[in-house]
Amino acid sequence: MAGSISDFRASFNTDVAKVSRFDVTIPIPLALRTTIDSRQLTFRCEKAEMPGRAFTTADKKIGSAPVEKFPYHTTYNEMTLDFIVSDDMKEKIFFDSWMDLINPTTDYNFQYKTNYAVDMSINQYDVTNKPTYTATLIEAFPMQINQLDLDWSSDGHHKLAVQFIYKLWTGGYENSLRTNVINAGLTGLLNELTRS
Repeated sequence: MAGSISDFRASFNTDVAKVSRFDVTIPIPLALRTTIDSRQLTFRCEKAEMPGRAFTTADKKIGSAPVEKFPYHTTYNEMTLDFIVSDDMKEKIFFDSWMDLINPTTDYNFQYKTNYAVDMSINQYDVTNKPTYTATLIEAFPMQINQLDLDWSSDGHHKLAVQFIYKLWTGGYENSLRTNVINAGLTGLLNELTRS
């Protein structure tokens, strides 16, 4: 066994991150400012995702060594947010309007990205409601709005799934944690340099 029970317990000197401690901030594109309040979207976002990052790789064989994978490009996946829909369908109307801003159904000519893309953020909080991590999606906009199913045999409420795409995302850490991570890395680097 790698360590004792006390070592295992000591590794949990803080609480675990809770999936329910989050919110989403979506700035409203200028042309849609009168359609909805940004806070309403924050309150109505029931489900979100912290974005991921991946590398596209290529196989290379160097000499007689085994084939290795080398990264050559960063990719970002789409992200889905689920919204509880109000009785007046305000959230549905807003996202329909955003899609129409991107590609108006009057002529189907796509607009300039600066007119419809926004920098939105997903914020994680600790158990004391202190922000601990923020992922900012740069130049984000909705790519797809899922259908809303209707059913006479159900008395449930509508949840609107909206899929977003974005150019890239940046991660922000709570200041003291970020400082500790950077300092630990610098200390380890200095130790290695003084040893050699």
